[in-house]
Parts: sequence; C-alpha cells; structure tokens
Amino acid sequence: MDNWKVAVVKGLAPGALASLASAAMLALGAKRENGRVFAGTNAVSHWLWGDKAFQQDGPSWKYTLVGYGIHHASATLWGSLFEQAAGKLLARKSPAATLAASAAASAVACFVDYQLTPRRLRPGFEERLSRRSLALVYAAFALGLAGGAWYNRRR
Repeated sequence: MDNWKVAVVKGLAPGALASLASAAMLALGAKRENGRVFAGTNAVSHWLWGDKAFQQDGPSWKYTLVGYGIHHASATLWGSLFEQAAGKLLARKSPAATLAASAAASAVACFVDYQLTPRRLRPGFEERLSRRSLALVYAAFALGLAGGAWYNRRR
C-alpha cells in the first residue's frame, strides 16, 4: 500500500479521466432529457448555491465552473482511493481485472453518493437526470478510472 502522497499522485490520471468521461456522459444525458447540456453540471454546484442550482440550465461561471470543479475534485478523490485500494490488482496489468476493479469502485462511489451521503452533499445531477442516465454516468466514470489506471501502468 502506498503512502497517501503517492496515492494522490497516482489518483490524478484516473480521477481526471473519470471526471471527463462522466462529465461528457452527464452532458449528453442532460441534453437528451432536459434539452440543456449544462443542466447536470450546474446541479452539482448546489453544494455552494443550494437548490437554486437545480434550475440553472445555461453555462455560467457561478454554476457550471463551480459544479465541474466540485465534480473533478470528487473524481480525483475517488481516483486516489481506487489506486490505493486496488493497486496490487491493477499492477497485474490485466484489462479484465482493471475493468472489474474500476466497475467495483464506481459502484462503491454510487452507493456512497446516494446511500451514505447527506442530501446536501450528494452529486446533485440526480435532480436533472433519470436513473438510466445516472447509470451511464457511473459507467463512464468506471471507464475513466480504468483508462487512468492503464495510463499509470503503460510502461
């Protein structure tokens, strides 16, 4: 097991790719279901701006940038936890094992987000997306974690 400084550094790539992949899926789902690309990302900013964030549809510094910043920071945290918890498994460089570990990590993140986290600190995009779209967001998150793990072990 790595010390936390190493784990955080190792978590940067999986966190960034998970953030980007899930944000892209979030935007697609929001566009399909609300007709607004930024609705899901804006909803995440409810951490700071309260329920008013759930009604914001357009791009803005206040809602979109803050929402994505929170989302990215959260994904980086999950990327670091993923690297710390699954590091030995990921070191095998097995695509199947990496995908299984990333899927498990994404499922744990979803469980924590919606079963253990108080409503005020939940992601917020559940207010703008269907359960089907949420599942696709977490699937994209898993693929991003896997891609980051492969990037970390490319040599």
